[in-house]
Amino acid sequence: MNINQKAIELLEKNEYEDALKLFQKAVDESRTVQSLTNLAWIYCYEEYKDTIAEVLLEEVINMKPSSYFPYNLLGEIYIRQKKWEYAKEILVTSISIHPTKTAYNNLAVANYHLGNLEDASKYFLFASENSDYAMYCHVKCLIELGKLNEAKIKVDKFSKDDDEFVGEVDVANLYVELGFYKEAIEWFVKGWDIYWKQPNWISRYVYALLKLNNSTHAHDILNEVIKQKIEEIKEAYEEECDEDWSEIDKQANIKECLDEKKEYERMFERISSGYIPTREFDPSIQTACYLFGCTRHNHAEYQE
Repeated sequence: MNINQKAIELLEKNEYEDALKLFQKAVDESRTVQSLTNLAWIYCYEEYKDTIAEVLLEEVINMKPSSYFPYNLLGEIYIRQKKWEYAKEILVTSISIHPTKTAYNNLAVANYHLGNLEDASKYFLFASENSDYAMYCHVKCLIELGKLNEAKIKVDKFSKDDDEFVGEVDVANLYVELGFYKEAIEWFVKGWDIYWKQPNWISRYVYALLKLNNSTHAHDILNEVIKQKIEEIKEAYEEECDEDWSEIDKQANIKECLDEKKEYERMFERISSGYIPTREFDPSIQTACYLFGCTRHNHAEYQE
């Protein structure tokens, strides 16, 4: 059993510090594509030190490796660092070596932030499965591109029965953006007992109801969430502090609850007066295991 295999075995046993020492030892003995990439992965996902991992991976890339692993991993880091152009370039190279849905998704994210909506839409589609988050992002791009008919056709196909279904409220939000408020309300209803109640999506539910002149239902759901919030505030005041929940944490939670209650209380009047609730869209990257020799994912060791 070589050093890399021993390190991975320790990692599987959750013995992270000892595994890190062996991954570092492998690099000290020989700075190869495998040793540097594996150490970089550990710094990313166990130590959360992207800056160190970035330096290691840039050394790997200079070796022009034949595996897509280091390219994908460096692409993730660049996106977390908001180095969109660097991410785009490295992920295009990765895909030229071996296309993966993860790389396509992350390339789409980089292009979205660069304002390249056509490319973002295309790559999200390449990354997608039926009704999943990547498909949601694809449809969101279509809407921003003004391709509303195509977006409507695709959002109509979303199904709770699909394995990677993005979620009821997310589908509802797409319908809100498309201006199909009846369909949006149907999906909000489906998600009502599943999702944590938050003003950011409750406001869009209320907006859809008011667009269909259903003020009674809008009042009903707002009264319900205000009542729930009052109960949460009461519980927050009664919650005892301990080593994991300080007085500062408690007061911050109380303030957040009070702020949300106030937002709900103002929501009907605000939307009735013309306010259109917006929804921030910040597409998420996908991650994966890029450890050479990982037994859990059946990864072979790197072949020079």
